[in-house]
Amino acid sequence: MWDKCLEIIKDILPQEQFEHWFSPLSFKHVENNVLTLGCPSEFFAEQLEERYFTVLGRTLKRIYGNGIKLIYEYPIVANDPSSTVRTGSAHPSPAVKPRPGASSNPFKEAYVEEIDSQLNPEYTFENYCISDSNKVARSIGEAIANDPKLQTFNPLFVFGPCGVGKTHLIQAIGIRIKERNPNARVLYITARLFESQFTAAVQRSKVNEFISFYQSIDTLIIDDIQDFIGKDKTQKTFFHIFNHLKQNNKQLIMSSDCCPSQMEGMEDRLLSRFKWGMTAQLEKPDYDLRRDVLSQKASHDGLELPVEVMDFIASNVTESIRELEGVVVSLLAHATFLNKDISVDLARRVLSNAVKLNKRTVNFESITRQVSSFYNIEPDQIFTKSRKREVSDARQMVMYLAKKHTKMPLKAIGVRLARTHATVLYACRMIDERLPLEKKLQEDISKIEHELMSN
Repeated sequence: MWDKCLEIIKDILPQEQFEHWFSPLSFKHVENNVLTLGCPSEFFAEQLEERYFTVLGRTLKRIYGNGIKLIYEYPIVANDPSSTVRTGSAHPSPAVKPRPGASSNPFKEAYVEEIDSQLNPEYTFENYCISDSNKVARSIGEAIANDPKLQTFNPLFVFGPCGVGKTHLIQAIGIRIKERNPNARVLYITARLFESQFTAAVQRSKVNEFISFYQSIDTLIIDDIQDFIGKDKTQKTFFHIFNHLKQNNKQLIMSSDCCPSQMEGMEDRLLSRFKWGMTAQLEKPDYDLRRDVLSQKASHDGLELPVEVMDFIASNVTESIRELEGVVVSLLAHATFLNKDISVDLARRVLSNAVKLNKRTVNFESITRQVSSFYNIEPDQIFTKSRKREVSDARQMVMYLAKKHTKMPLKAIGVRLARTHATVLYACRMIDERLPLEKKLQEDISKIEHELMSN
């Protein structure tokens, strides 16, 4: 009887629509006037009913008679039969009411659930400065934004040090996609917020709904994906979401402070998928880019920067775009409150006091280099199993400082040093207990931290 339904629907619909929406359906069983069909996902079932509720409902009544009910079965996790759930249809009545003013023609109207894309309207391509340090990444980003169906660069993995414009670029892609197609389901989210939402879903027993929502996104943009390191359950869940979106030709865009090959503590199967599409690097801003950023920021803030001041700042603030923008804000404040003209001398004063702006980014690698230099050992020795006193002390110091100055979880620190989470926790506690009692240890940590911040 279901085959007869398909024959009728096939005669009504164009072949392409039939193949896309009805061929994936599979007959399960019918009993007590309830027909059960299998379909790929909850989102698929919702869209099927929204588009074709009239033709589907009438066909079911014609073949099965009045009062027939329809149930959908679908896996919450793609390709995982054990995660199958069932949901009811309102047939023979429409499952979803058409939007006000919508056409009654089910072949022309598609229901689109509105979501907050979380995009910053300031982060557009139009105000994204370009130079040799970011030209390739920007070109790829624009190609995706102009044609989201282009699968050559899916997924897009953007990496580079802090403050080089990764967040601006990946959000610019999302904004352009939304400009060209307001109905597109585009979502920007940080990895930390994703992990926080997942944890809350677990606590509320809402994991199925969490996964289903993310599998319905057209363009998913995740910032700071390296924050998934050490979060095994979050990685596993994202793996299934990633697979579903990729299999359905949905665009994935990710950013990280390091390339996939350096992401120790991330599942191998995830890393392999990160490399499927395009990996683009954003380098530290070159001189031309720094000048352009200064000019644009000054213009935006209504500030006139003399050429010599712009040259001085661009020559001395070299680490990141974020630092440059911070310097302009500080310069404007000093000029206003001190009632002074903007000059090279004032810029020099601002830069000399802007410790936070010029502070070196502290990461695991810089800590390892500084600690090994302080203890006069080779950096590679810290990663060995050596139990020599000086090597063991240096290794514990790396664990302690990494926990204190980086965002790395204890498990991720342990993975980098081939040690367990418990070992890292023990090392940090030992140093915490010794600190109030050992003046030399206090001095050693102070010296190492001073070098970390000033170099």
